[in-house]
Amino acid sequence: MLTIGLIKEGKIPSDNRVALTPAHCKWINKTQTDLKVVAERSANRCYSDREYSMAGVELRDDVSDCDILLGIKEVPVDILIENKTYLFFSHTKKLQPYNQHLLQTIIKKNITLIDYECLEHEDGKRIIGFGFFAGVVGAHNGMMAYGNKTGLYKMDRVNSTKNLQDLIHTYFGLKLPAIKIAVTGSGRVAHGILEIMNLLGIHEVEPEDFLEKEFTYPVYVHLKGADLYEHKITHTYNRHDFHAHPENYVCTFKKYCSHTDILMNGIYWDKNIPRLFESEEIRKTDFRIKTIADITDDMNGSIPCNLGDSTIDNPVYGVDRFTGQKTAPYLPETIDVMAVGNLPNELPRDASRYFGEQLIKYVLKDLVEGNSEIIDKATIVKNGKLTEHYNYMKEYASTERGL
Repeated sequence: MLTIGLIKEGKIPSDNRVALTPAHCKWINKTQTDLKVVAERSANRCYSDREYSMAGVELRDDVSDCDILLGIKEVPVDILIENKTYLFFSHTKKLQPYNQHLLQTIIKKNITLIDYECLEHEDGKRIIGFGFFAGVVGAHNGMMAYGNKTGLYKMDRVNSTKNLQDLIHTYFGLKLPAIKIAVTGSGRVAHGILEIMNLLGIHEVEPEDFLEKEFTYPVYVHLKGADLYEHKITHTYNRHDFHAHPENYVCTFKKYCSHTDILMNGIYWDKNIPRLFESEEIRKTDFRIKTIADITDDMNGSIPCNLGDSTIDNPVYGVDRFTGQKTAPYLPETIDVMAVGNLPNELPRDASRYFGEQLIKYVLKDLVEGNSEIIDKATIVKNGKLTEHYNYMKEYASTERGL
């Protein structure tokens, strides 16, 4: 029998989400004769040890004899167990420097790493993730920040509510002013943002109307790839060409800067993709954006005034328009930035339920049976060696070992 162990989160600050809820574990243990799920004891999960125990899940202090270990965030290098198979978000596929030592240690300890972020359907669409709830929480926080900035309305913190349903109830009777919101992206994050736009009764308008008209009610425009980028020579947009050669494109978002009050950013970004705007733009007198919810949260990335992560406790900071320095939020000359890296932690039980359902539907069978292309393509390291799909990481992974 194969044993899956839910590990406690070791990264600090601790993440409270889980890969499988007590109900998910109960279902697996009841219906899968060749599989058992156990849980490492943890005081920090959004579901308590007692809830797992009540669901019939065995609790352990030591999960080192489990075949597969499921976490959420990066596992600290000093508690990685040799020769094990891990699933978690490693944040290494973009060659992130802050996790280079993590990947090197995984290789050194002969570990197999399957990264949730790399689990994809045949068409390249990601199978599981927390993006939808990042979008929900990020959009709420962005709207809350604008209300705090202007004093035109008041919204409570997400974590003052029990769950998403409770959060929705706080929107009843909330009347928003005639603001204009730009939403960027087309993935799960953007879908979460749009959910909040619709729950708040904000009307969608076409890009041309957004640029040409003012409204007497709140509106948003949804900007996808073709609305944001064009080829430097042909002035057209081709999705596959853009992702293959983003350096050949320019971003056309600048024309929205003088027509937007709130920017909700949900686009994917890497270093070769043009930014939405450059730092000098925010110093211009016609730069209208007062609040930016950078939900995809790349420091100095698509949003150049993202100066680093904020926190759940203090989700918003100010950026002085003229000096570019970080300040307190809500001052007269600040652009207020919401850049929290673990947004779904504000709705951890909802987010974990959704995540676990996708894991069971699309990943669990392949994980247990093996010989799966989906699993193979998501395996960055197998038994201490980079797999073929991730050969581009060789230098990043081997620096410490001198290979």
